[in-house]
Amino acid sequence: MQLDELCHFCDDYLSINEYSDFCPNGLQIEGKGIINHLVTGVTASLELIDAAIEQNADAILVHHGYFWKGEEQPLTGYKGKRIKALMQNDISLLAYHLPLDFHPTVGNNAQLGLRMGWLLTEQQEQLWIGEVAEPCSVDNVLEELGEKIDTNPLLIVGGDRPVHRIAWCTGAAQSYLEQAAEQGVDLYISGEISEQTVHVAREMGIHYIAAGHHATERYGVQALGELLANRFSIYHEYIEIENPV
Repeated sequence: MQLDELCHFCDDYLSINEYSDFCPNGLQIEGKGIINHLVTGVTASLELIDAAIEQNADAILVHHGYFWKGEEQPLTGYKGKRIKALMQNDISLLAYHLPLDFHPTVGNNAQLGLRMGWLLTEQQEQLWIGEVAEPCSVDNVLEELGEKIDTNPLLIVGGDRPVHRIAWCTGAAQSYLEQAAEQGVDLYISGEISEQTVHVAREMGIHYIAAGHHATERYGVQALGELLANRFSIYHEYIEIENPV
């Protein structure tokens, strides 16, 4: 398929113009005009780029791309090496940040909820709010989460309440803990944790699980990649780059 066709479809499907983001969404590095082999990954690291080169990919689609607000502009050091590798190998880079977090079907939050079997009941801005299949202990949720997304989540216990209603937001969304508590949920799940998150959870009486920024945001790019492969008959390959954070 044509690169322009791929970009236009993704931009429209993810409604990128509806978001004020911290980085440009869509095509960030332009390579060859024909796409037959698409690689997806969480972050456009040099390791992912090298793996895509080895697999003879035509384009890479990620959640975390380049050109973030406030970062230094010179393309030197590790930034220069990444972009040089892409351009020398004529590989395009597409990146979708907030649009891929909040898309109702292929988004990171939607895909995490689907993988875990959580029933979505409402959405409050960044928060996804729902219920577990049956009320259970927070330890049960912790164990199931670790198994299903292959990570070692960190639990902060906020009392002895069982878990029925939950809220979640993937990535670095620990700052929404207070908002989640105000919605009356028993447990809030995100990717990262800050020092103050521990005290807020304990004092507000809400359980908190930090399941990993990378681990919670693996599934959006995979779902989008499979959709593109099925719709446009291109080859899609997700490449996992280990990241413990």
